[in-house]
Amino acid sequence: MRLLAVTVSLGAALLVMATAPSYAAGGDAIFKKSCASCHYTDGPAKEKTISDQLAKKGPELFYAGSKFKKDWLAAWLQNPKPIRPMKYNSLSEVNKGDHPKMSAGDAAAVTDFLMGLTSPEVKAGVIKPAESAQAKAIFGKKMPCTGCHEYSVKGEVHGGKSGPSLVGAGKRLNPDWVYAYLANIKVFKPVRDMPDFASVLNPKDLENVAAYIATFE
Repeated sequence: MRLLAVTVSLGAALLVMATAPSYAAGGDAIFKKSCASCHYTDGPAKEKTISDQLAKKGPELFYAGSKFKKDWLAAWLQNPKPIRPMKYNSLSEVNKGDHPKMSAGDAAAVTDFLMGLTSPEVKAGVIKPAESAQAKAIFGKKMPCTGCHEYSVKGEVHGGKSGPSLVGAGKRLNPDWVYAYLANIKVFKPVRDMPDFASVLNPKDLENVAAYIATFE
């Protein structure tokens, strides 16, 4: 009788496991249902013209796993707060912060799906967070970074609003992706407002700037 009871219990447990929703496996389906109307994940970049870019409702995500940090992404999907001060593709309309929220289960599944979307352009372990006077000067004075991006200095937010905010970038962005983006921006965004800094900065400067952005809180 004891053996029969154990067998029945084990069978019931296996049945529950088999019928329970597989969040990791279902992340792509949840994404297609809830997110695909604004974001695409099948890279490479599709935009060929400014009109293509302006037709988009949200940023491309075909390299999301290389760009974002997993813990941040899972938390943000459950409680999304504006990353861009202005509405996507707008220089005049303020971002209302109305991105849909996800349940913890759906957020975990979609996070697993998105983190699997990586770019071969991003090499792991290249950039470590670090401040330097040279990088600070490039970011704040020599290049127009602060004209488009917000950043925080001793708790006070400075900078422009036309691009995504870099406040909290150290928790949000993979520094190796920041470097790859600066070094070969056309792979990620062939149509954009941001300058091609690789044409005016040497690779070491790009590394230093990426490391500096990785310290932003």
